[in-house]
Parts: sequence; structure tokens; C-alpha cells
Amino acid sequence: MSHLIETSTPVRPKRPFFLRRGPMETIATVLIGLGFLMLFQPFLLVLYTYSLVTLLAGTVMFIIVSKFPE
Repeated sequence: MSHLIETSTPVRPKRPFFLRRGPMETIATVLIGLGFLMLFQPFLLVLYTYSLVTLLAGTVMFIIVSKFPE
């Protein structure tokens, strides 16, 4: 009867890198920070031009990734 009481720990499935929350939230946060740095630099117009796209991509990525399982 003791073998019925003992339960093994369930094995969590291995997820690929792009389906895990932790690393992808870090990447999204770096993208948001990079967008802010691009926005506030006064030297290159190209970086300033793409800063909004970078900020939006990081924000949307963070919103989507925050729904992923741990």
C-alpha cells in the first residue's frame, strides 16, 4: 500500500527558449530601454526615427510574453 501513497514529482515539460517567460521578459525590457536611449540621444536622426518602433515592439512583446507560462 505504501507505493500508492508515494507520488512522484510531475515532470515539467521542457519549453524552447522563445516560449519561456523569464528570458523573453528580459529581452522585452532591454528593447524598451533601448528605445528610450534611442529617443533621448541627439546625434543620429535614424536612431531617433526608429525609437518609437523599438518602444512599441518592446511593449507589445512584454504584454504578450507576460501571458506565457513560467
